[in-house]
Amino acid sequence: MNIIQILDAEQMQAANKTIPNFAPGDTVAVQVKVKEGDRVRIQSFEGVVIAKRNRGLNSAFTVRKISHGVSVERVFQTYSPLIDAIELKRRGEVRRAKLYYMRKLRGKAARIREKLTSTKNSKDSVEASVNNNEPPEDQNAE
Repeated sequence: MNIIQILDAEQMQAANKTIPNFAPGDTVAVQVKVKEGDRVRIQSFEGVVIAKRNRGLNSAFTVRKISHGVSVERVFQTYSPLIDAIELKRRGEVRRAKLYYMRKLRGKAARIREKLTSTKNSKDSVEASVNNNEPPEDQNAE
C-alpha cells in the first residue's frame, strides 16, 4: 500500500461513521448539518439514490427528490463531516447501477418497485408445515 492509501484509510476510520449498506434505487434520509450564522441545525434530505461512487475516502452518492413539483438532486460526499447520519427508509429493486433515466420520468412512471425480503424463520416454518401437512404453528396458541 502506498502512503496515499494509508492516509485515506486513517481518515475514513477517524470519520467514525456508521454508513448503512445502500444501493441505487434505495430511498434514504440524509441528515445534513446546516450552519446559519452561529447556529448549527440538522436538516433532512430524503430521496432516491440514483448514483453511487465508491472511491474510498472520495466516495459519493447522488440523491434525487421532488420538492414542490421541482426535482432536486444533491451529491453528498460519504465521509463528509457535514453529514450527521444516513437512514435507509426502503430498498428499491432496480437493474442498473446509475438511474439517470429517472430525470426524464414524471409522476407514477418514476416509481421504483420495493425489494421484498422474507425473514428466514417465517419461511422455514411455512415450508415445514407444508412438508408435514400441518398448519403453521401459532406463537400465541399456548
